[in-house]
Amino acid sequence: MKNNDHMSDNESKFEMSSFCPVQDRQTGFIKLGHGSGGRMTDQLISEIFQPVLNEQHLNEKEDAAVLHLSSDKIAFTTDSYVVSPLIFPGGDIGSLSVHGTVNDLSMRGARPLYLSAAFTLEEGLECKLLDRVVSSMKRACLECNVHLVAADTKVVNRGGCDKLFITTSGVGLVESKHVPSANKAKAGDSIILSGDVGRHGMAIMAARENIDLECTFESDSAPLIDLSRNLLRLEDALHTMRDITRGGLASVLNEIAVASNIGIELKEGAIPVISEVKAVCEILGLDPLYVACEGRMIAIVSSEKEKEALELMRAASQGEGATVIGRVVEDHKRKVVLRSLIGGRRIVDKLSGEQLPRIC
Repeated sequence: MKNNDHMSDNESKFEMSSFCPVQDRQTGFIKLGHGSGGRMTDQLISEIFQPVLNEQHLNEKEDAAVLHLSSDKIAFTTDSYVVSPLIFPGGDIGSLSVHGTVNDLSMRGARPLYLSAAFTLEEGLECKLLDRVVSSMKRACLECNVHLVAADTKVVNRGGCDKLFITTSGVGLVESKHVPSANKAKAGDSIILSGDVGRHGMAIMAARENIDLECTFESDSAPLIDLSRNLLRLEDALHTMRDITRGGLASVLNEIAVASNIGIELKEGAIPVISEVKAVCEILGLDPLYVACEGRMIAIVSSEKEKEALELMRAASQGEGATVIGRVVEDHKRKVVLRSLIGGRRIVDKLSGEQLPRIC
């Protein structure tokens, strides 16, 4: 390349024009340049992410966060969130990504500590929308007392994703000697549900399909940290904890039945579903048992500790509606059976195919 001192005016103009000029955020939309790793990326980080998240480890801008853990037993999880619409009644993709990750850690008896987040941004995404999502993540982290210590951004062409995808990972300390697991359910155990089911999925579907209801309702998206910590007091009488997400209550119980090689028997009248959720399910032809939740869980405990478990769950805000919905049985191993209100029985199989896409 020629030295600039000897370049002609035309050559100088050509050389300068071959570089993409730095564009500011005044346009209000994400551009491909924001994913270049250059000045526009720095601008995106400094103007949207850092002022809101303001986390020490993020501000250091290192390739990896150095963390201090006081236990030799940790829980680690990862998940991706592709919900549509990005903002829905009761939450958004930002708070949802935090809640979902801390809940997965909590179900193994861990105390959530640290999160990472990777943002896939579509060219044309509104910066105001991204601001709102990031702010929501910050509030959710404060609520859950966790630190977002590592993050990454990528920008894809228009049509490469639907506005915004978030992938999160989480680390938590397992301080209990007894770690609940899907393979520890035993015949005779009580199955306790923390609250009504189907709100998350139906809140999103109602917003997505513009279903006009006289009474609106919100997603149940919420952290289950306090609820799970209370249940850990049961020690080895607590066999299983699982949060209810994609596939709904039916899918979670089927997974437990297979993992523990046991049968599960449910009482239809004992499973709470609010009238608004029932109404939307009827409109869309869906079964509430298969509709996603994001703030509900199942606890499987020794029957001798059923009353104590209910008291512990109801003492937490997310467990006020806790109720016994069934039992673990030795019959029909690896299957879930529902006893109907009129005394009939039917198998509640695992969901086949995708009932509600883009729900979490």
